[in-house]
Amino acid sequence: MFHFAQPNYLFLLLLVPLFLGLFYYSNLVRKRKLAKFGDYELLKDLMPNVSQTRQRIKFYLTLAALTLIILAIARPQFGASTESVKRRGIEVMIALDVSNSMLAKDVSPSRLEKAKQMLSKLSESLSNDKVGVIVFAGEAQMQIPLTADYVAAKMFLSSIEPGMISRQGTAIGSAIDLGIQGLSTNAKTGKTIIVITDVENHEDNAIDAAKLAAEKGIMVNVVGIGTPEGSPIPAAGTMSYKKDLSGNVIISKLDEQMGKEVAAAGKGMYVRADNSNGALKALTSSLDKLATAPVESKIYSSRDEQFTTMAWLAFFLLVIEIAILGRQNKWVNRFKWF
Repeated sequence: MFHFAQPNYLFLLLLVPLFLGLFYYSNLVRKRKLAKFGDYELLKDLMPNVSQTRQRIKFYLTLAALTLIILAIARPQFGASTESVKRRGIEVMIALDVSNSMLAKDVSPSRLEKAKQMLSKLSESLSNDKVGVIVFAGEAQMQIPLTADYVAAKMFLSSIEPGMISRQGTAIGSAIDLGIQGLSTNAKTGKTIIVITDVENHEDNAIDAAKLAAEKGIMVNVVGIGTPEGSPIPAAGTMSYKKDLSGNVIISKLDEQMGKEVAAAGKGMYVRADNSNGALKALTSSLDKLATAPVESKIYSSRDEQFTTMAWLAFFLLVIEIAILGRQNKWVNRFKWF
């Protein structure tokens, strides 16, 4: 697959039509000035060594060389290769709650932003592991299947917003079920599902789903985001908060008891994320205790750089341009080149 590694430099190609226009404009001005001295066709006989054709060819060669140089610095690349490597690591499936209640600000800067910050730091501690990402609200959706590409996973995490799932709710059970399906069947690999949620308005049997995961050797860890006291939910695009049908402001509260029950059923741990790094340290410690086994991953190798080809072509065009004299030469003129 062909692409440019630094496409921003392609904007320099706008110089090509600019130079082309200036060249034709300068020729037009020169002809108008010569016309003041007489008929242009008659004046050409008084300038036998002047070759307009040579001037045009030299200009086109220079312009072509400039185009190739711009393409070269944009680093054209062709093809891609991947290779399978075996690493010793674990499999981590992250299930992140993106329901509207995650916009509450009882944890700074908000529940969702705090979760994203924590996951970003967690991804930096992973090495030789595979990670996947699920988002859920009233339903669960797989966003990134298991991968060793932490950079792509981290970039995706930063773009997560509540609007990704239109159906509202907190379907923790569905997220765990989807996480089970997304993990491999390698019995020797340590596997875990990390559910990050405010554990509010659960719509399915999350405890049974966690038990099923434990039976399959998958540990379910739950990170509670928020506070038991709760906080109002900001209404998008306004300065007010969400209200119920009676006009009362809705207070979203963290259900820690349910979070602990789900974690216990999944033979994992429950930890509440606050404005400290305690939850992150607890998660990292838990992952370190998981057994590791060889994990086969397809990793991106490299693309074939093509800029050298462009650079050499530009060089040869410039050599030819220099070799062509701007004026006719009596020795060279013996040969009818142009």
